[in-house]
Amino acid sequence: MTEIETVFPGHVVENVKSLRGVTILGPGLRQNEEKPNTLCVAQPGKLVYKEPNLYWVEGNRRRYIPKKGDLVVGVIIKKSGDTLKVDIGTAEHAALSLLAFEGATKKQKPDVQVGDVVYARLLNAHREMEPELVCVDSYYKAGPLGILSDEGFYINVSLVLAQQLLDIENPLLRMIGRKFPYEIAVGVNGKVWINANTTSDILSIVKILETTDQHLKIPNSVRAASNMDSA
Repeated sequence: MTEIETVFPGHVVENVKSLRGVTILGPGLRQNEEKPNTLCVAQPGKLVYKEPNLYWVEGNRRRYIPKKGDLVVGVIIKKSGDTLKVDIGTAEHAALSLLAFEGATKKQKPDVQVGDVVYARLLNAHREMEPELVCVDSYYKAGPLGILSDEGFYINVSLVLAQQLLDIENPLLRMIGRKFPYEIAVGVNGKVWINANTTSDILSIVKILETTDQHLKIPNSVRAASNMDSA
């Protein structure tokens, strides 16, 4: 992962590189329609590139801006007919249909209640419309998406930390896994669901994540987890 430069809204990123021929854009960036093979910056922060083809702006935004295709964690706050309203941290709550789950039909729908935590994908995210969620992938399979166990713990983290935790090479989660068997669902919206064998284990993991969030540096929490191993 390489921090390229500090950027601001309106900045044009040139010389975009990709080792696979396709560039994936993360938070803070959009395609520049006026000039091919360049990107436009939508938020202030540090421009980051990760091989083979991922770019994003690492800032410290307080409010999540929904983007089509994002994986998010949210809480069901209202149920009306076949439509659920989900709090994903945006100005407007997202809509999730009971038919947007794997295997759901008009006669057979999932048992979802207000207060349930859900891991979902943003199907649509237009400024003029409320965000729309689904709990299936492009092949209509659930995979990791769906209602999360109520035995887990739901916390808010900064968008910066959420982006770091979504990095498959992140050493923090591997270190936690050496200490605790656990499950985690991380949303780019800064919502995280955690489950482990005991409440004590869950709270220990939460403490590590909160420590990381305070410093916004993965190595600090790797050391914290290491200290727990030696305790």
